[in-house]
Amino acid sequence: MDMRGESTTPQGKARAGWWRGGAVVTVTIIAGLALVACSSGGTNSAGGTSSPGAKTAACPTGANTAGAGAGAGTPTGMPSGNAGGIAMAKTIKKSDTSTSTVINPKGAQIRCATAGITTTHDITYSSPTTDGRKSDLKLDIQVPTSTSGKKPLVIYLTGGGFVMADRTANLNQRTYVADQGYVVASVQYRTTKDGATYKDAVADVKSAIRYLRANADKYSIDADQVAVWGQSAGGYLAAMTGATNGEKSFDVGDSLDQSSEVQGVIDEFGPADLSELAADYDTAAQKANYAAGNSAAQWVYGPGTKKSVADRTGEVAAADPATHISSKTAPFILFHGSADNLVSPSETLNLHTALRTKGIDSARYVLTGAGHGDLSFTGDTSGSLPWSTQETMGHIVDFLGRHLK
Repeated sequence: MDMRGESTTPQGKARAGWWRGGAVVTVTIIAGLALVACSSGGTNSAGGTSSPGAKTAACPTGANTAGAGAGAGTPTGMPSGNAGGIAMAKTIKKSDTSTSTVINPKGAQIRCATAGITTTHDITYSSPTTDGRKSDLKLDIQVPTSTSGKKPLVIYLTGGGFVMADRTANLNQRTYVADQGYVVASVQYRTTKDGATYKDAVADVKSAIRYLRANADKYSIDADQVAVWGQSAGGYLAAMTGATNGEKSFDVGDSLDQSSEVQGVIDEFGPADLSELAADYDTAAQKANYAAGNSAAQWVYGPGTKKSVADRTGEVAAADPATHISSKTAPFILFHGSADNLVSPSETLNLHTALRTKGIDSARYVLTGAGHGDLSFTGDTSGSLPWSTQETMGHIVDFLGRHLK
């Protein structure tokens, strides 16, 4: 890869800027301490051991602190409704938790080591064309440097209501996972603002996986051990990516000699069956979420559509990860907040049930009282906290440890 424009910045400080016109890479180098887990004590799941005496601090957030929910700023093009133009439900029907684990994540927040990661920004992994327009899709990658050898890869996919995909989001949780000894790549994907549908975005994720496998030596990646992790719309894409293991129709573009299959899926409050997106909600929220031509409809049918996802047509069914479950589908771990008023909690429940019915390893956690991740742009400054506790993130790291050997 062309390394023009390389520069360094300390961990936790925002980059001053980036050059959109070329393949500019900003490198953050952090070295000097042994690999440690962000939480105190214990053994990290990728094979390193945390040091009780190592220096830790609050995990970095970067210039843009939003990310676990709808993404940074207000996602334009979402159904009109309440705060930030998003249709937020006023009532949420209680869903079945008999096959899920209920947790009450009010404990300590994650902490991260102050050294031991190299971060490379603005790597162009694919340049697809949508409606005649070329897009240079970027990823940022964090590589643990305190241990030698190849490391498992975790692909991170941010949320954004199908209309945006800010790969700089959720830096704190990504850094926490990288601290455990995983290479973490945060990937930009095409959205409805680009004229794209879910098919394009799934193809983008798989392109990123193939690109990183092709460059595994460069980034110290164990190409045989890859998981995909997403939140909200990113959770949907993670689910689609893992459910479609082995489906060649989504493999388009470069590095087609590489596999796009993954060995694990982490789906946090992601939609699944878009015809049931607002199934747990009040009538007003359902009306907004099923409005003809909204972002969910464009995600399925394409730009300019006047259709709705309210009806489970063949196109809507094909966009449901559950439709694609096969013996090749990867193991799943799913999370949902009981108070999520943007994506019905039954969405992850129904996908979890479908996975288990077809013999796929699946676990689901319900976070009592938690909403839809980071929605600070609506004035909710504490909504992200349940998702960044040591308890919640510990379940994610444990899952990675079990499935990425």
